[in-house]
Amino acid sequence: MELAERLAQYALSVEYGKLDQGTVTQMKARIIDAIGCAIGAFGENPVKIARKTVHSLRSDGSSTILGSTSGASPELATFVNGLMVRYFDFNDTYLSKEPAHPSDNLAPCLAVAEAEGSMGRDLIVATVVAYEIQCRLCDAADLRHRGWDHVNYGLVSSSLAASKLMRLSSREATHAVNIGLSGHIAMRQVRAGELSMWKGASFANAARNAVFAAMLARDGMTGPAPIFEGEMGFFKQVSGPFELNVEGFGGRRGKFKVNETYVKYWPAEYHAQSAIWAALDVRKKVNDMRKAESVLVETHEAGYAILGRGVEKWTPKTKESADHSLPFIVGSALLDGRIDNASYSEKKLSDPSKLRFIKKIRVVEDPGLTSMYPDRGMPNRVTVREPGGRITAAHVALPKGHPQNPMSKDDIEAKFLGLTRRYMSKKTAKDVLLRLWKLESVKDLSELLRLLRVSQGSNA
Repeated sequence: MELAERLAQYALSVEYGKLDQGTVTQMKARIIDAIGCAIGAFGENPVKIARKTVHSLRSDGSSTILGSTSGASPELATFVNGLMVRYFDFNDTYLSKEPAHPSDNLAPCLAVAEAEGSMGRDLIVATVVAYEIQCRLCDAADLRHRGWDHVNYGLVSSSLAASKLMRLSSREATHAVNIGLSGHIAMRQVRAGELSMWKGASFANAARNAVFAAMLARDGMTGPAPIFEGEMGFFKQVSGPFELNVEGFGGRRGKFKVNETYVKYWPAEYHAQSAIWAALDVRKKVNDMRKAESVLVETHEAGYAILGRGVEKWTPKTKESADHSLPFIVGSALLDGRIDNASYSEKKLSDPSKLRFIKKIRVVEDPGLTSMYPDRGMPNRVTVREPGGRITAAHVALPKGHPQNPMSKDDIEAKFLGLTRRYMSKKTAKDVLLRLWKLESVKDLSELLRLLRVSQGSNA
């Protein structure tokens, strides 16, 4: 049986009753986290651009654009909402052979669930399925070293999550994958060099295409097969060959992967999370950070390749480049004592004193740290040398939010309240939290989404 068909059969087989309570709780926590990220990004420029474009195409539809009174078709709502979830680089992560942000799948699940009149428990199941499929694909093969973006796996996970919510047959869901993968492969250039607004839109676009693929498949469109194993298929053109034991997936012989995903405590690329904690630890022990002679950041291979290589990392011109720059992130943590969304403002990016300090920072790969990744964490070591030769160093491998050092329910709620406070009252935000923690009991998703509309007094 072809891999696309096996994945489709798996996706359609998962039922709410097969989910253990721990998985349901973790999934709701990820949904809360992602929605908080989305509402927090409501007024950001790329999100405004996306809303404007979508409104010019169609101003009404069956799926809500988060934070607004507007609706759109499911695939267009998926794009805007997906960009909102991803823009701050604050949503969750999964690290394996290929890194990913599984909560990027929430936008298509939410848009399709609302359009189909699904209930809260249907949304939970579909999102669990999307997490499972994307994370298992990330375990199977590395795409980034072959020049392809991780969002290509989202073409599969989002296609099948949408198919499940649309109640497609196994044949139709298989063709949704075939269509989704065949014409929408994304290049890794989106995360190379000076990063653009499209960094936050790449998965949103993949998910948009995935939803449209499922809609086409429902209406009888077929796609090229076998899409993975074929003569010019995914294995030969993109990933290289790999084996995937679908029988070992969650709900069968394995545990659901959502339980192994990572929540971000800081708004920065996940490989930098431990470096931030290490920098903050060092900062407490250094007399005058601005007088430091040098800073050494030792990291693992993924941290170096993604965050520590390239001249633009020392002089980032965009928010997207800055939140993917170990020198900028560590320098900001050392100087300011925190990392938040304001850390990437134009004023901060052009601050002469900060840029002078960042020139003191050197980033290297440490083979010993690489050997720890990812099974024993994502280790980073920060060392500051002061005048007179005094050395202060800190090493962190398991940042807060890692599955082995999880954020608590209070942490998740505090993050949500912090992200949404610009756009909704504390009372409304707490009401939303209460309903999201009881998502399995929600009958009408549209009613829940109406609570997420931003305050009319906001300037977004």
